[in-house]
Amino acid sequence: MTFASIIVPAFNVADTLWATMTALLHQTHPAYEVIIVDDGSTDATPQIAAGFARDPRVRIVRQANRGLAGARNSGIAAARGTVIGFCDADDLWLPEKLALHVAHLDSRPDVGISYCGSAIMDDQGALTGHAQRPRLTGIDAATIFKRNPIGNGSAPVLRRAVLEQIAFRPRHETERDWYFDETFRQSEDIECWLRIALSTDWTFEGIPGLWTQYRINAGGLSAATDRQLAAWERMVTKLTPLNPAFFQVNTPVARAYQLRYLTRRAISDLDPVRARCLSRDWLAQSAMPMIEEPVKSLVTLAATATLSLCGTAVLRRVMDLAQRLRTAEAV
Repeated sequence: MTFASIIVPAFNVADTLWATMTALLHQTHPAYEVIIVDDGSTDATPQIAAGFARDPRVRIVRQANRGLAGARNSGIAAARGTVIGFCDADDLWLPEKLALHVAHLDSRPDVGISYCGSAIMDDQGALTGHAQRPRLTGIDAATIFKRNPIGNGSAPVLRRAVLEQIAFRPRHETERDWYFDETFRQSEDIECWLRIALSTDWTFEGIPGLWTQYRINAGGLSAATDRQLAAWERMVTKLTPLNPAFFQVNTPVARAYQLRYLTRRAISDLDPVRARCLSRDWLAQSAMPMIEEPVKSLVTLAATATLSLCGTAVLRRVMDLAQRLRTAEAV
């Protein structure tokens, strides 16, 4: 039986850790451990984690704050599984998720990274009716660069062998290898996935279904778009030496997709000035998002125009109506 490790990075997550851990301890796969990495929390996170440590499947790693990448690296170093999954401490896994990914990996020795779609939750943990429904097959480095089908850090389950193949140790590091680059506080996921795609032969493939529930925190989104774009650009600069020709061909289109994504973040935070600037930028980079995904692109532009011309109140009403229609269709 394949033994799996689930790593839970936890920094000041007292409000959500109980629900996350409860879901993880109801996985149907019979052979697994859960490693909570307390990344220097200053709230009640350590006490909540300690309550779960009475379960023999649960272990706790405590460290000074190193960020999400650093917490994952510490968890990987402590993990005993040949298969490793990540679940952020405000997200949820449905009970069958781990078993389905392990079966997928067991049946496909060429697949190194298995992932799935995700249902979206709001701050309170209520499903919004939105979902990340990624492309599942035919994934290459260009697909990952442009659209990151994995979607969020709680979606993938991968072989330990994949991580070992990309491990590196900076000169100042004395304790353990790095798999995720701890110098990134944003874009650490896409940096790792793209590095795997460019430097190994492992296949990325998804499984059907929304087996992850991913929490979107409202508010303060557009304030981070500058930092997120800067991290993305630094990721491109870092990885370009791996395959300069690849980046020369694919960066303009990938940058357009990234800017469109950040436009939608600014719209969600009701920031018309930022949304307009980002819209102009992604249209100037490449027309491919309009060609490949015309509906999503046109909706993004329409929402930007509505926010700019009609104000936040009108856009809120439009968004509320769209949500009610989606909810009614789902019933």
